[in-house]
Amino acid sequence: MKVFVTGASGHIGSVVVPELLKAGHHVVGLARSDQSAEMLRKAGAEVYRGSLDDLDSLKTAVQAADGVIHLAFKHDLAFSGDMEGAARADLQALEAFGEALADTGKPLVGVDGILILAFANLGRTGLETDVLESGPRVDAENFVIGLARKNVRSAVVRLAPTVHGPRDNTAGFMPTFIRIARAKGVSAYIGEGANRWPAVHELDAARLFRLALEAAPAGTRLHGVGDQGIAFKDIAETIGRQLDVPVTSISAQDAIEHFGHLSTFAALDNPASSAATQAMLHWHPAQPGLIADLREGDYFKV
Repeated sequence: MKVFVTGASGHIGSVVVPELLKAGHHVVGLARSDQSAEMLRKAGAEVYRGSLDDLDSLKTAVQAADGVIHLAFKHDLAFSGDMEGAARADLQALEAFGEALADTGKPLVGVDGILILAFANLGRTGLETDVLESGPRVDAENFVIGLARKNVRSAVVRLAPTVHGPRDNTAGFMPTFIRIARAKGVSAYIGEGANRWPAVHELDAARLFRLALEAAPAGTRLHGVGDQGIAFKDIAETIGRQLDVPVTSISAQDAIEHFGHLSTFAALDNPASSAATQAMLHWHPAQPGLIADLREGDYFKV
């Protein structure tokens, strides 16, 4: 299959591209910089120069492909405070994909985050069948799912907030929490630290994207989850042991000073199941879990 991949040189894309190539697919990766283009060439992929703003060019690339995996997102815009602008650009790109793929039966695999379910206050483990009505990333998810009505074999992979492994970059949650603990001289959790975080290894996530491309039924929501829910206290304790710094509980009031803009996320309870995903696609996470990965020590090399 000739697969057009956006975000092909990012964290997730950098493991999805080799997974697709290993399975015999021909990968065409979107690259907006010379550095990204060079990374893709070295990986063995074909380079397609452009960006999410080049809507007509994106349509051309999609029409020439047998399937699409959309991983790109304007994180720089979102991190600068313009989440709405980043989400709007994402949705416009997806609308262009939808126009190019309508009535073809070709697959389109999008991405979202399981964290959206934490903000929904479900009060239980999140499931693939949980659907939200609206929100900056939710609108894109619902649009992709809705393309099934236009004869597009569309699916969305909701990824755990922590996609861990050797390629986890400096902007990821775990590297950030480690930097905070190193800078503060203490690894902290909020209250009892019983709030739970799901996680998935990057290689397991890459395999899930490939399986979704190859076999997910139209209109499918999938969960990229290996660890269903790890107590944040356990994460903080593992970080503390690796850094040899104290581990302590802090109050919700002190969380902002300690974690900064991540204080809200550090307090979220976000357990999620991938049982339906595993049964549907015969996908079974086989890589080390988050705690085992942290204990390996690679995250703590300066």
